[in-house]
Formats: sequence, C-alpha cells, structure tokens
Amino acid sequence: MSTNLKNILVWLAIVVSLILLWQLFYNIKDVNVEERDFTTFYQDVNSKKIKSVTIMGEDLDGEDFDGKKFKTTIPAEASWDLVQDLQKNNVLVKIEKSSNNSLMYVFLSSWLPFILLIGFWIFLMRQMQSGGNKALSFGKSRARLMSSQQKKITFKDVAGVEEAKEELTEIIEFLKEPQKFQKLGGRIPKGVLLMGPPGTGKTLLARSIAGEANVPFFSISGSDFVEMFVGVGASRVRDLFEQGKKNAPCIIFIDEIDAVGRHRGAGLGGGHDEREQTLNQLLVEMDGFESNDGVILIAASNRPDVLDPALLRPGRFDRQVVVPLPDIRGREGILKVHTRKIPISDDVEISVIARGTPGFSGAALANLVNEAALNAARYSRKLVAMSDFEGAKDKVLMGKERKSMVITEKDKKVTAYHEAGHALVAYMVPGSDPLHKVTIIPRGMALGLTQQLPETDKHNYTKEFVEGQIAILMGGRCAEKMFLDQETTGAANDIEVATERARKMVTEWGMSPEMGPLAFGKKEEQIFLGREIAQHRDYSEDTAIRIDHEVKRIVEEGYSLAWKTLENNRETLVRLAESLLEFETLDSCDIEAIIKGQPLKTKTAISSDSDSEGKPEKEKPSEDASLPQLINPKGKPAPA
Repeated sequence: MSTNLKNILVWLAIVVSLILLWQLFYNIKDVNVEERDFTTFYQDVNSKKIKSVTIMGEDLDGEDFDGKKFKTTIPAEASWDLVQDLQKNNVLVKIEKSSNNSLMYVFLSSWLPFILLIGFWIFLMRQMQSGGNKALSFGKSRARLMSSQQKKITFKDVAGVEEAKEELTEIIEFLKEPQKFQKLGGRIPKGVLLMGPPGTGKTLLARSIAGEANVPFFSISGSDFVEMFVGVGASRVRDLFEQGKKNAPCIIFIDEIDAVGRHRGAGLGGGHDEREQTLNQLLVEMDGFESNDGVILIAASNRPDVLDPALLRPGRFDRQVVVPLPDIRGREGILKVHTRKIPISDDVEISVIARGTPGFSGAALANLVNEAALNAARYSRKLVAMSDFEGAKDKVLMGKERKSMVITEKDKKVTAYHEAGHALVAYMVPGSDPLHKVTIIPRGMALGLTQQLPETDKHNYTKEFVEGQIAILMGGRCAEKMFLDQETTGAANDIEVATERARKMVTEWGMSPEMGPLAFGKKEEQIFLGREIAQHRDYSEDTAIRIDHEVKRIVEEGYSLAWKTLENNRETLVRLAESLLEFETLDSCDIEAIIKGQPLKTKTAISSDSDSEGKPEKEKPSEDASLPQLINPKGKPAPA
C-alpha cells in the first residue's frame, strides 16, 4: 500500500468521524426538549396550550405558551387533519422539508464504528509485517546499512594504529578472497573486538574496513537493542543476524557493545532481566547451532573489563584488537591526515607538534587542528601558521586565556611566586620532564599554570620520578611560605595530588620500604556502577596507621626537597617571579635564560590595570601521567 493511499484513507476516516460526531451532537443539542406522545400533544392543541410548531416530515418540534419545548412524531395518516386542527386553534405552523440524510445517519451511527475498527486492524497488521522504524515494528533491528553512494573511508584516512590495521587486513582479504583461506582449512574469526581508550579511532577503523572490503556494512549501537518492551532486544538481535545472512558476506558493527554485553548475574532484576536476555540471544547467534558463514561481527568498547567472559571466548570474539593512544609517529601520521584539508604555511612542522602532544588521542589531535584553523580564520589569515597550532595546543591543554579578568596586585604576586616555585623545582630536580611554559595569565578556571612536556612517550615511571613529581607539586607552597611568609589555598590541589600519588606508592606500587612490595585495599567491582566504585579495606587498623605514616613521610620528604632546592636558589626564584610579573608568560627558553642569569630575548612587558580581586576555581591536573603535566594551577582563595 502506497504512502499516499494510506494518508488519504486516514484523512477520510477522520472526516467521517467528525461528520458522525456532528450528527450526534446536533440531535442532542438541547437537553431540555421534552418527548411527548401524539395523544397528549393533540389534547394540548385542542386545549389551546400550544404556541407554535415546526413540522419536518414525521417529526414535529413545538413550544407551549409557558415556554416549554417539546417534540413528537406525527402518524402518516393524521398529518393533514392535524394541520387543519392547528389552524383552528391559532397555532403558528411552520413547515420545513424533511432531512434526506436519515439513512446516511443510520448507516454512520450503526456501521461506521465497525468499519473503522476493521480498517484500523488491517493497518496494524500491515505495519507489524513491514520493516523499518514504523509503528509496532519493535522487534525489527535498527541497524543502518551503509549505502554505496555514501563517501567511503579507507585505510588511507586512518593513521596512528598500524598494528590494528594489519590485524584487520586479514578480515578484508577473507571477504574479498575467501577461497584463499578455505583451501588450507583456515577459518576467519567470527568476531573482532576493538578496544581502547575513547577517541582512538575504533569506530573509524570499522568504517574503513567496510570501505576497503566493499561489502554491505550494518552499523548499530549497543543501546539500540534494549527498550521498555520485554523481548525486544532479543528479537532485534535475531532480526539483525537474519539481515546479515541475507546480505552475506557482510560486516555487522556494534558500537559501545558494553551497553548490552556486561557481566550477567549482577543486575537488580536477577538473572532474567531484559538486558541479559538480549546478551544471551547475541551469544547464541554468534556461536550457536546455526552457522553464520560470511557474517563478521565487529564490536567496539572502551570498557572491555566489564564484558561478559562468554562474549570474549574463542568462537565468538576470536580476535581482540587493541587500539591504543598513538605514539609520536602515530600522532605525526594523524596530524598529516587532518592537515590535508587545511592550507598550512611553510613554518608549520608536523613533527614538532607531534612531539609536543604526548597522550593526545586521535580525536584530540583532530580537535587541535580544528582549533588552529579557527584561530587563523579569526584573524583573517589565508594560511594556518605554527603560532596558531601552538595557541590551539595551549588552549586545549590549559584552557583559553582570560586576559580581561581583574586580579589584585597582591594575588598576582602570590601567583607569580607560586608558579615560579613549581618551575624552579621542576628545572632542578633530576629526571623530571622539561618545562614548556609558565604563565600567570588566568586560563580556564586557573589563575596560573606551569606546564611540562615529556621528551618521549613514557610507559613506566620510576620511584625517583614520582618522588620528584611530589617535590615539584610542593614547590608552590614552599615558595609562598619562604618568600611571602604566608600559606594560601592555591596549594590545595597540589596537596591533594601529592597525597594521592604518595598513597599509590605505598598501597599499589610497592614503593615503600616500610610496607614492602604489597598491595593494600581491594577495589569493589560494581558492574552496573562502572566498576571500582569503592575500595574495600582488607587490612588491619595497625596496618592503616603504618600506611598513613608512610604517606606522610613521602609527602614531607618531597616538601623538604622542594624547600632545600628553593633555599639554595633564592635569587633565581626572585628573578623568575619578577619576570612573570613583568611578562606574565615565559616559555622554556626564557626560563632557562633566567635561571642561567642570561638576558632575555626581546619581550613586551604586560602592564597591569587590575584593581579588584578575581576568584576563579582551581583546575585539576590530568590524572594520566602520560599527558603533559599541568603543575598545580593556582586556585581560588578560600572564603572567609
């Protein structure tokens, strides 16, 4: 049935229903009309009680001299005599043509409801038998088939995940030449699980597989399976694989599979809740009695730890491909892919940008390139320069500059000494990451920032490195105490992060000689609350006291190291702080020149016109130690 015909039938039903309602209300429009039998009416006529009547065929409407309205039915053989009697008794008579729609009214009132009910039933049956997103097609899969007209993404558009691309190349070769593998008795994996941090390109990889293999590609999200109706999820899984078998060989891609593939037996609904039934059906379809030859399932998740073990066993997701954060070569490749579409100037060095963005995911690098292009367009430049990329990197890492923020000279001085303390300790402590930039210009929600950039990607951290990081965090508080003889709330985030790292050294990393190489505190894994939502204390009270003593010792040793470093370089710290007050931002070359007592290159001093106190909130540094370190952004003072 065509869409136009359906629309016409729907509007026709609406119009007929309105006519029927109008007829019903028309006939009961006056509830005060009295029903009289003909004998009583005739007696009232002879008694001269009737004022006027209106005759319509066999129907008669009348009114008494008392103002009462009534109606009655006239016998066919008495109609003429009645008119004469009405005239004799001085009754005002009005004759109208009888209505011809009585048969139509009887038909509508008697048969129309049944006709509408039958029509509605036929409409529902057709809708239930049809696919798509129509009414009552609850059990139909909502997978979207990528058409051949859509722009294809190939492996040329994916960079930074070369190992993952190599593993997935076998999938593409099987879809193109299955006989090559079947001759040797090989079997292609039934499922491939792409797992890695958010933004690393898992979905992009799946789309590139479809573009390379040139086969039908069904994509669906894990949250599209389960709804409020019981049995819908399992029905949609069945329908999804039925569509896949009809279009084999094909690829089915389930994004964020952890929405439906979490551990069974942990829900509040017991073992028979809707989500578990959906997962059970998915397990059966992937490796059950029926074969799914030519149907390859690819799934993506950044939470493989919460997936059900039955989903990860061989025969279902045979191959698990890790899509990690890109290294320096991967970041360079990703930047080259994203800078293809924008005009860049000759001074842009992709390798330098890649080295200065450790810990960035593919999505973060794409955002970096976009911010650089927007910054160049803001100043009406035709090419994106290196300065645009540097500004975009600072904006992504530290937030946008808030030069219009009004800060008192006192707060500005506190911030300058605080950040100078961080910078000097970071420069002096052996093995720490090189300094990149120090600023007292408010960025994001911070009053000041000290940024370090590692020279290479780091995967392991030594005990000496972590102790040095704690000393760097303590440098801001030491500088405030040593030179300004005061302690501010700007060190609150420093203290929090330093304490957390010291506690991890004792309880997780086994870096405490007193406690030994032991782990303390078992994490409680709540499946539906994100896992590791709480930490169970599995040690005695005496051990807890010893852990607290060790944490305090480590933090105090870091404080002592920072104090000793600043005490031995008092003049250098003053020069750093004064330079920050004068120029507000210093890069690595400026910091090195100040520490060595060399003159700075030509820089423009910033004049301050602030006259009131600014109170932004403090910004937390990144929890990921592989990211560029933002050492204790200067936070807002505590309220009085």
